[in-house]
Amino acid sequence: MSDSPWFVSRPTSSRAPYLVYCFPHAGGNARSFLSWQQHLAADAELVGVCAPGRGLRLDEPSPAGIAELAEGAARAITAAADRPFLLFGHSFGAVLAFETARRLRELPLLRHLVASGCAAPRLLPSERVRQTAKLRGQEFTEAVAFFGGLPPEVLAEPELQDLLLPGLRADFHLVSGYRYQPGEPLPIGISLVNGREDPHVGPAELRHWEHESVLPLRYHWADGGHFYFGPDPAPAVDLLRSLIRADSSAPGAREEHVELI
Repeated sequence: MSDSPWFVSRPTSSRAPYLVYCFPHAGGNARSFLSWQQHLAADAELVGVCAPGRGLRLDEPSPAGIAELAEGAARAITAAADRPFLLFGHSFGAVLAFETARRLRELPLLRHLVASGCAAPRLLPSERVRQTAKLRGQEFTEAVAFFGGLPPEVLAEPELQDLLLPGLRADFHLVSGYRYQPGEPLPIGISLVNGREDPHVGPAELRHWEHESVLPLRYHWADGGHFYFGPDPAPAVDLLRSLIRADSSAPGAREEHVELI
């Protein structure tokens, strides 16, 4: 795998035939996906996408907006991708993966986009996200707790919040500044995977994704809330594996048909 600062991955004993680029949620760490590698086994190499100003790149300037971030990710993927790949993003990461896919639309190696826990881009940012991005301190912490994913000890300890939440605040600021620009539908399929109990994203927020692909959407529902994969990554990993194996049966070709999941 490329030694680009954009990517983190785990060494594999053999070269996998497929790549999966994973974009983390707001405040998330690209390394959090690496535990999924064991479930994908030899089907694919999983690569976490690490943005400037986050994780191991904390000393780099943060991007001014999602468009700038997507441009950088697309350039890095174009330079590194040497086999078929798909993009997976959760929540904020799904918006970034979508905008990156737009910039990679002419690259034949791009095969699919998986958007997890994310309303259609044309509906973003939501009013809740806009208002949350304006908050500071404990008010911000309590507001983001609505989405889930914050450990109880972080909610209870201001010192931990000061240490762990700056990246989350920065990502909420990026999302609140996002402005969807209409464009041609992607020439690849889009799969949506979401928690049934997600209080922020439901069927009404998902259906507008249909405007973003020339192919019918694939819907996949999992038990749980916004971070449905926290207790068990199987819903996301099983979907990734099924897409990879279906595409691998027709190497070198874009998708020509889909089935609803």
